[in-house]
Amino acid sequence: MPGLGELLRYVGELVDQGAEEEYRAMNLPYRARYTPVMRALAAGAETVTEITALSNLTQGAISQTVRLMEADGLVARHRLEDGRKNGVHLTARGRELLKRLEPHWAITFTAIDALEKEIGHPLLEVLAKTARALEHQGFAARLRAAAHHANEDHVDAD
Repeated sequence: MPGLGELLRYVGELVDQGAEEEYRAMNLPYRARYTPVMRALAAGAETVTEITALSNLTQGAISQTVRLMEADGLVARHRLEDGRKNGVHLTARGRELLKRLEPHWAITFTAIDALEKEIGHPLLEVLAKTARALEHQGFAARLRAAAHHANEDHVDAD
């Protein structure tokens, strides 16, 4: 049986592949990985740090995605008033694309609801709870605890 990391990556790949296929069918010049950035910008985020906080992705992943979106003409950078950071904003092309994507995202959540009914589990809720639990105690700490427990069981068996 595949491990947790393998299954999570595989499910992510399947979701992204399906999304990419639909974006092509809609004739949209868009990558699924842009969605967290687009949604965060639409919600008012203005910096990579703010986008990261809203998306639950790493700052490195967000920075890389912003660079790709910049190359595709969807976002541009601007100096913030405090002069310490660059802001990110949607270009006219990005705003137009956002208008086309928002109804699609509503349909996406309908599809997720149907998937959850099919599998009999609230997938988004389970993943959110899993993320919170791992934020509270990281997986490395959980591995160490499991190894410690296994060693104690081995000593007790002697």
